[in-house]
Amino acid sequence: GVQLTLRKQDCQWWPRLLHSTQKPPWLKIDFERWKSEDDDEDLSDNTYKNGTAKDVLGDYPDLFEKLKKDEFGYKKEEMKKVYLILYNLSQLVFFTYILVVMAIRYAKDGPDSMEGTYKAVGNVLKFCQLIQFLEVMHPMFGYTKGSIFVPFVQVTGRAIVLFVMIDAEPRMQEKPVIFYLFLIWSVVEVVRYPYYIVQLYKFKVDFLTWLRYSIWIPLYPLGILCEGIIILRNIPYFEETQRFSVAMPNNWNFTFHSPTAMKVYLLLLFFPGMYAMMTHMYRARMKKIGPRRLARKTK
Repeated sequence: GVQLTLRKQDCQWWPRLLHSTQKPPWLKIDFERWKSEDDDEDLSDNTYKNGTAKDVLGDYPDLFEKLKKDEFGYKKEEMKKVYLILYNLSQLVFFTYILVVMAIRYAKDGPDSMEGTYKAVGNVLKFCQLIQFLEVMHPMFGYTKGSIFVPFVQVTGRAIVLFVMIDAEPRMQEKPVIFYLFLIWSVVEVVRYPYYIVQLYKFKVDFLTWLRYSIWIPLYPLGILCEGIIILRNIPYFEETQRFSVAMPNNWNFTFHSPTAMKVYLLLLFFPGMYAMMTHMYRARMKKIGPRRLARKTK
């Protein structure tokens, strides 16, 4: 690369290096030497903390966001924001539709409506579930922060339950547990997606934040329990139909017995997976609204 050193004729702060607000892609920012006008005001007290230099992202989040836009271009960053808002808004609309349809059906027919829940909203939920795989790609391409593993496990696990356990077995679609599972999934999502939209606009709604990181406490265990019941009740159906099983002989010299895999999952992986998910959500809750954060506010 080519390194250019420019010396100012007048000692004063520049709002930006170039006249244009969008920096060319070949021009990179040296964050190790980057300084702002605020550094001169508190150089002696705040430039170093515990012997280490300031962190641009931590100490200057707004300026860092501006630098990121200069680095990647305002149009690109704004397009990302528009896309994420539209994605979250569309998912919110779909899951709200599912809740409304289920509520109207239940108000009209009572518990008898549970039998036809999958026929009423199953296609919409399948569409939403397929779109949710984009949430695995968002952190992969830098659209959102966070790891890829957590959304991958959540989205894939829910997709297996929906498409393999429910959609592939018509007899399971009429069980009351489907109504409860769809209800839990939808309630969680109509809280989660508005929270993401508010975050994109950088608004702070304390009640929505609390709801986002508290509603999982009763609903996640209930949802996981419903998923376990569906898998358990599907075992005799899959033994009867041998659906998704591979028997010998075959060209791959491979055998797979789906009912056995379902039993192994329930015996060995169900409770550890539930514990891992609950632990992840608990840590996220402590980070957002835990006692340390509350103690700082009281001070």
